[in-house]
Amino acid sequence: MPGRAYPAVRSQAALLALLGCASAAWYFTILGLRDMPAGPGTMGLELGGFLATWTLMMAAMMLPALAPLTTIYLRSIRTTRSALVRAGRTAGLVTGYLASWALFGTAAFVAALLASQLATTAPTVAPWVGAGIVAAAGAYQLTPLKDYCLRQCRSPISFLLHTSNYRGPFRDVRVGAYHGVYCIGCCWGLMVVLTAVGLSNLAWMVVIALTVLLEKTWSQGRTVSKIVGAALIVFAVFVPENPALLPGLYTAAPM
Repeated sequence: MPGRAYPAVRSQAALLALLGCASAAWYFTILGLRDMPAGPGTMGLELGGFLATWTLMMAAMMLPALAPLTTIYLRSIRTTRSALVRAGRTAGLVTGYLASWALFGTAAFVAALLASQLATTAPTVAPWVGAGIVAAAGAYQLTPLKDYCLRQCRSPISFLLHTSNYRGPFRDVRVGAYHGVYCIGCCWGLMVVLTAVGLSNLAWMVVIALTVLLEKTWSQGRTVSKIVGAALIVFAVFVPENPALLPGLYTAAPM
C-alpha cells in the first residue's frame, strides 16, 4: 500500500510546486502592473522586456491549467527513483511549455504595437476593428479546432503516447513545448482579447485565467468554452458605441 501511495504523493507535491510557481508569478505580475492603467501598446516595454513580462504573465495565468498534463506525465516517469531527476524532468516540461508561450509573445508584441497605432491614427475605426477581433475570438471558442485542442489539454494521454518516443537530454523540454503549441491553439483567441482590453488589465487577466482553468480542468469545461464564446460575441456588439470597453484600442481624448 505505501508503495502504491507514493506516486500519488509525488504527483501532489509536484502540483503544489506548480501552483506555488503560479502564485509567485501572480505576485510579481500584480506588483509590476498594479499601478499601470490598461491602455494601448506594449506596457511601455521594448521587445526583450515585453517578452520577460509576458512570460511571467503566462506563468501566472496558465500554469494551474497545466495540472492534467503534469499529473499524467509524472505517472509516466514514476519508475525514476531519484527525486532530483524527477524534479529536473518536471522543470524541463514547464520550461518547454513556457518557451512556447514566450515565442507566441512575439506575436502579442506586434499585435499590441499595431493596436496602439490604430488607436492613435484611426480612433473612429479602432472600435469596429476591436469588435471584429473580439467577435472572431468568441466565434473561435465554438469551432471544432478549439474543441480538438481543448481535448489535448483536458486529457493528454494520446498526446503523451505520441511523444513517448522522444529521447535525449531535452526530451522533457520538447514535450512541454509541443503541449504548449496545443495550449496556444486552445487559448490564442483569449489572448487576443487580452491585447484588445489592454495587456496590463489585471481584472481581465483574472477572468481569462479562470476561464482557462475551468475549460481545462472542470468536468463542464467544454460548456464553459461555449458560454465564454457566446458572451464574447455579445460583448463585441456593444464595443462600437462604447469604445472604452476595449482600452487596448482606445485613447481617451485630451481634456
